[in-house]
Amino acid sequence: MTRRRTGGPGHDPHRASSPSPGRVHDRDLRRFLADSTPVAAGGRAILLQIADPVVAAGVRRHSDFARRPQQRLAHTLMYVYAVVLGTSEDAAVATAFVNRAHRPVTGADDADRQLWVAATLFDSAVRAHEAFGDPVGPALAERVLRAYRPLGVSLRVPPQRWPGSVSAFRTYWDARLTTLRVTDDARGVVRDLLHPRFAPLWVRAAMPLVRIVTVGMLPDAVREQYGFAWGPREQRRYRRTLRLVRAVRRVVPGWVLRLPGPLLLRAMRRYAAR
Repeated sequence: MTRRRTGGPGHDPHRASSPSPGRVHDRDLRRFLADSTPVAAGGRAILLQIADPVVAAGVRRHSDFARRPQQRLAHTLMYVYAVVLGTSEDAAVATAFVNRAHRPVTGADDADRQLWVAATLFDSAVRAHEAFGDPVGPALAERVLRAYRPLGVSLRVPPQRWPGSVSAFRTYWDARLTTLRVTDDARGVVRDLLHPRFAPLWVRAAMPLVRIVTVGMLPDAVREQYGFAWGPREQRRYRRTLRLVRAVRRVVPGWVLRLPGPLLLRAMRRYAAR
């Protein structure tokens, strides 16, 4: 077999099948980070983020969840892929987009809130892999935590604020969970997110699956604050859903699971070029 060329006159830097070399050079770690499994936990991350009243108020007033609930998830994923796996130029473009969107939002530059937003992305990514049959060992978790550090720094979190170890992250996480308070703003966002009235048909068709996964992955205390019904019946549905997703994931080729990242980066570059 010959090695595929990644440069030269005919090379297209925007090809979805050829992710740009980013700042993570460890091939195994890049493959793990590029896996789209955490997409399934995107709703969980958003619900945790807006359980902070300041974040919820900003999202409620400045996001169009009612008409485009999938947009925030797509933009969040684009930001994650650009900052964690993209080039320095990708990270700069994605960060500029986020900063522009945050400019009119009260409290958007607060380091505590941005640290929390970045923390939910890391925690949800790890939880998704574990829930869907891909356990994250201690050594890998430490490497992933370091790889996610730029997410917080790009959001203007002082570098020293990002936890230096998984143990430190868990200490921060557990303490932060006790400060969360679900408000009417958060509940309004959740209605638009989990029961979208104007979303495309394919989004609405997927919502029963999305709802059970999103609610099932939440910490118990946060789920209770939102007022979600959760008993033995819901727990059984959640476990059946996890088994289904694991079975599907086992037969899906790895390159398919890694495809959304390059596609989102390509879309971002084209948008930025315009």
